[in-house]
Parts: sequence; C-alpha cells; structure tokens
Amino acid sequence: MAKTISQADSQAIAIQALTYIAADGEQMNRFVALSGIAPEELRSAAQEPGFLVGVLDFFMGHEPTLMAFAANAGISPEDVTMARHRLAGEPGFE
Repeated sequence: MAKTISQADSQAIAIQALTYIAADGEQMNRFVALSGIAPEELRSAAQEPGFLVGVLDFFMGHEPTLMAFAANAGISPEDVTMARHRLAGEPGFE
C-alpha cells in the first residue's frame, strides 16, 4: 500500500521547511531572491493560500537543498514531494 501524508503532516513539513530556510542565511537570501518576498513580509505572506506550496517548490527546484532539508528533518525527499502535492490539492493527494 502506498504511503500517504495527511494535510496536517503536510503543513507541518512545510513549516519545518520554512524554519530550515530561515535558519540559514544563504538559503534565506536564495528564497527571497526567487520568491520576491522580503524577509519582513514572510509572516504576512505565510497567511496567503499557496504560500506553503511555494516553500516546498523552493526545495523541489533544487535537489541538493531538498536532500539536505530531508536529511535534517529526518524524512525522505518523497515525503516532501507528497506534502507539496497534498497542499496543492492535486488529484490523488487530496
């Protein structure tokens, strides 16, 4: 049976990913550059629909960052992928 991740677990992974970004100045600079969201706007941006999907997209777009985060979080890269799809409400993940 295929593994699934709940909506709550998906949100928790995305929040953990955001915390990981915020703790690393280089990653934060890269996230800000790619997203266009200034660091002081992160808290308000986090309330927007789709923000957490965007956080996970940041990892999906750069395999070394994805692998480092997954290892740090003690989860598999596939868990991050499933969480991203679940949060996006994609068919088969809702």
